[in-house]
Amino acid sequence: METLPYSQIQKGTFLISTPEIETGIFFRAVVLVCEHNPNGSFGLVINKSLELELPEEIINIHNLANPNVGIRAGGPVQTNQMMLLHTSDLITQQTLQITDNVFLGGDLQFLQEAITDEQGPQIHLCFGYAGWGAGQLEREFLDGSWFLQPASKQHIFDIPPDKLWQTLLREMGGKYATLSMIPEDLTLN
Repeated sequence: METLPYSQIQKGTFLISTPEIETGIFFRAVVLVCEHNPNGSFGLVINKSLELELPEEIINIHNLANPNVGIRAGGPVQTNQMMLLHTSDLITQQTLQITDNVFLGGDLQFLQEAITDEQGPQIHLCFGYAGWGAGQLEREFLDGSWFLQPASKQHIFDIPPDKLWQTLLREMGGKYATLSMIPEDLTLN
């Protein structure tokens, strides 16, 4: 018996772009939904690595001891804004829990301490975010732009970003696994 696809948009859900999205930041994107309510939704693209030189006030590269720090293009809105997605439960008054062991938030002091700790938390510095107005994300889902899957800490932090889209589709099985094998450039097919 085939299982029904996951179809509930809520905080802690992955939005996995369908092959219908062919360009832009949402091409083969995996978005972590961080908030979803009747007024709208926001999330972070977590599988688009970003190469940036950050000011020393944010990250002094000479003090970087934590091997678990990554930089991501979080989305097309306010790309100069940085958000911290991490695995630390030490600053619960500053964070929003997104799913088990995954938190959003924190200040510059938390970041400075986390990057200098060799055993520090896993962190994604996300620049920008994705946002939807009331009902917009539901319409996109119903129009076939997104597949949904519950998010997990392991997928967010342990799968290489360039492999996450394919990995999630493969794990979903059936027709989704087949889609995971479509080449990025269809002219190579």
